[in-house]
Amino acid sequence: QVQLVESGGGLVQAGGSLRLSCAASGRTFRSVFMGWFRQAPGKEREFVGIINWSSGSTDYADAVKGRFTISRDNAKNTGYLQMNSLKPEDTAVYYCAARDSYGTNRRGYPYWGQGTQVTVSS
Repeated sequence: QVQLVESGGGLVQAGGSLRLSCAASGRTFRSVFMGWFRQAPGKEREFVGIINWSSGSTDYADAVKGRFTISRDNAKNTGYLQMNSLKPEDTAVYYCAARDSYGTNRRGYPYWGQGTQVTVSS
């Protein structure tokens, strides 16, 4: 079992930055992939990015590439989503999730954080 607890959401003006954290516990996190997703009102939950916890390699959705950066701190068992140059269309509830292999489909993730609201004002 894996428990994920998110923090760091809030309200920010367009062009601003936020950093989300996702603290993991419950099992060894070395061979895990942590994904980030977001869900805007009335829309499906969509893939934002993913990190290979072991290697640190990352992959991103086109909509956030160049603006968002995913990282992790092994010592703290915590993943991060750094969001820069935020736009109003980035407004959503953001979730971290974990699985044992690479994947961008939300249905392949058995473990989820509780979600944190990010609101970007214009």
